[in-house]
Amino acid sequence: MPNQSQIAAAFIAACRDELFALKPGNVHVFSGGHGMEAADFIRSAEVAAEAIAGPGRVGERILAAVEATRAAVGQNTNLGIILLCAPLAVAAERQGDLRHNLAAVLAELDLADADAAFRAITLASPGGLGEAARHDVRAPARVTLLAAMQEAAERDQIAAQYANNYADIFAVGLPTLHRAKTRWAEPEWAILAVYLAFLAAFPDSHILRKSGLEMAQAVQRRAVAMAARLDQTSKPELLLPELLSWDRELKSAKLNPGTSADLTVATLFANLLIETQQAA
Repeated sequence: MPNQSQIAAAFIAACRDELFALKPGNVHVFSGGHGMEAADFIRSAEVAAEAIAGPGRVGERILAAVEATRAAVGQNTNLGIILLCAPLAVAAERQGDLRHNLAAVLAELDLADADAAFRAITLASPGGLGEAARHDVRAPARVTLLAAMQEAAERDQIAAQYANNYADIFAVGLPTLHRAKTRWAEPEWAILAVYLAFLAAFPDSHILRKSGLEMAQAVQRRAVAMAARLDQTSKPELLLPELLSWDRELKSAKLNPGTSADLTVATLFANLLIETQQAA
């Protein structure tokens, strides 16, 4: 099983690799956006990695990683990434199958995990964060972190991963990544395929919170079409002009498919953890 340094390195690599894919509407090395640049995300990954890799419970790692990020870059660059990757890191420390261990880690989440995660979310202050009728993150936690995520699962795909044992990571993200890696030599196209697969699968939660269902569904429909075109081509570089155009369009409209990007990073992180386990 991976040690702490390997988990930290995998986290940084996943965050870095995702930035080299031209993800329309999201920050990448081709273009910043939404007041952020690729360098902000690289720095955030570097300072959060030690907390993600532990030691400590899931909630403790989430809060420590958000605090480190806030101190280093002064804004929320990676809350969704941290929320998704902390349970994966804890699961990777255990002997055996990653997803099996992940289910046990999620089942063990308690009130202290919820309290720490709520503090982290409040500190990060993500865009579009509203008030919840129950289990609002600004109030003291009264349920476990798993129960709070189950409550939010219908409106947020990151919360849904806690509720369904990361079904989208294991059933959408990883299979898409593995198929795409066999088609193209450049890994950034496989990463784009993962991003588009998530963006096409459901209305992006970040767009949904900030701009509403109609806009989120419009972006989703565009992603379905682009994902199909990417899947059908042997020369994905020919799509670059259209991808750049869509990227500018989304950023001009202040639409950021941030949840799809967060799920992409979590997929890359899970894949690296599994590869490290298999190599041991």
